[in-house]
Amino acid sequence: MITELLFRMLSRLPLRVLHLLGAWAGWLVYCADAGYRRRLQDNLALAIGRHDSALVRQAVCEAGRQALELPWLWLRPAEEVAAAVRHVEGWEHVEAAHAGGRGLLFLTPHLGCFEITAQYVARFMPITVLYRPPRKAALQPLMEAGRARGQMRTAPADVSGVRQLVKALRDHQAVGMLPDQAPGVGEGVWAPFFGRPAWTMTLAARMAEAKNVSVLYVWAERLPRGQGFVLRFSPGSEPLVGTLQARCAAINRNIERLILACPAQYLWGYHRYKRPKGVPAPELGA
Repeated sequence: MITELLFRMLSRLPLRVLHLLGAWAGWLVYCADAGYRRRLQDNLALAIGRHDSALVRQAVCEAGRQALELPWLWLRPAEEVAAAVRHVEGWEHVEAAHAGGRGLLFLTPHLGCFEITAQYVARFMPITVLYRPPRKAALQPLMEAGRARGQMRTAPADVSGVRQLVKALRDHQAVGMLPDQAPGVGEGVWAPFFGRPAWTMTLAARMAEAKNVSVLYVWAERLPRGQGFVLRFSPGSEPLVGTLQARCAAINRNIERLILACPAQYLWGYHRYKRPKGVPAPELGA
C-alpha cells in the first residue's frame, strides 16, 4: 500500500523534477550499496577500457533518473507520455517492414528510457512486450496498467508468454524484449559482452529466425533537465547469421555499439555477468 501510494504521488510530479530527484536517489543507492558501487564501476571500466570518474558520476545520476521516471511513464496519460518523445530517428525502417507485412522484433537494451520505446510503437501498431514480474509484488499491478494500454500487451517470461510472442510475429505484429536481460537455466548461452562471457538469452536470436520477421534495435536517449526523449531505431550493424551462439554474440555486439554511443545512460549496475544457479561456468575462450 505504501509503495503504491508513493508511486502515485511521484507520478504527479513533472518529469524534470523526477529527474532531479532521481539523480539524488542514484547517489544515495551508490553510496549505500558497496556491491552495486563496485559492479557499476567495474562494468563501465570494462566496456570503455579505462576508469572514467566523470562518466561514473553521470551513470550514477542516470540510473537514478531511470528509476524515478517509471511512475510518470506508467501512470500519466498515454498522450502525455508520447508527447515527451521530442524526436524520432530511423522510423522509416519500421514503416518499411510494417508496409511489407513483416513481423517486427524490437530489441531494446537497458539503455536510456527503455520503458517508453514500446509505448511509442503502440501508438501505431499492436506490440507484445516480454516482461518479468518486479521484485516488489506491489508494483506488479501498476506495471501492468502502465504497460498494457492502447495497442500494447504484455507476455510473461514463461512458456505461455513465448507462445504469445510467436503468435504476434506470425500475425505480422510487433514484439519487444530486453535482450541483455540475464536469463535462467536452459534459456541462455555464454557469449561475449564487452569482452567478458555473459549468460545471454537465446530467445531473441530464436525469434529473429522466424519467417518474415525484421529485427530492429531501439533505444530512447534521455534529454537533460527533463526535456523528454529522442527515440532511435536501427537495423543493427551486422546480421544475425550462423549458429545460435553466433547469433547471440552478434546481438551482443550490436548492443555494445548502441551503448558506446551513450555510455552514461546504460545501467552498468545491472548484474549482467552473474551466473544463474545451475548454469555451468563458461569455457575458456567463450
